[in-house]
Amino acid sequence: MIVTPAEPHDVSKLLAFREEAAAWLRGLGSDQWSRPYPADKLLATIEAGTVFMLRDGHTTAGTITLTPDAEDGLWTDEELAEPAMFVNKLTVAREYAGQNIGGRLLDWAGERAYRAGARWVRLDAWTTNEALQRYYIAQGFTHVRTVREGTAVNGGPRVSGWLAQRAARPADHGFTDRTPAPARLPFAA
Repeated sequence: MIVTPAEPHDVSKLLAFREEAAAWLRGLGSDQWSRPYPADKLLATIEAGTVFMLRDGHTTAGTITLTPDAEDGLWTDEELAEPAMFVNKLTVAREYAGQNIGGRLLDWAGERAYRAGARWVRLDAWTTNEALQRYYIAQGFTHVRTVREGTAVNGGPRVSGWLAQRAARPADHGFTDRTPAPARLPFAA
């Protein structure tokens, strides 16, 4: 499987991934990702070079967003002074479920963050999705705190404020990485 940067034509695939994941989550009793994500915001993240696709031949097996930019209102000024990169919108196609694709994408993200000079790879997870929170703990993340104040990127109250982090580090994720080298974080040594 190959990790590549997302391209503008991937917007429809990414939106379909999100709808597939939302339907699956609804079946589990979660309201996660029930509000549509604005296509223009998604396109902007693709154009910024922060969205990555995991391709298995002509099939997209998963996607992950990795950015040096934290969502407003989640992390403290002290935390933001530490070199970190932030994982968003990790999604695995249902046909690839149960193969540790998500864990391997998190390892890939941690390695990319490490190469950029980050100390931490951080994420915010759905506040009420305890199964997802347990998943991230099992992947080596440590819960930092839960933030409930503020508004969501796609409108409405903040619903994704369970914050966690783990050290950025080299990893044997097993993917072929066809992404450009990451830019060094401005405060990285």
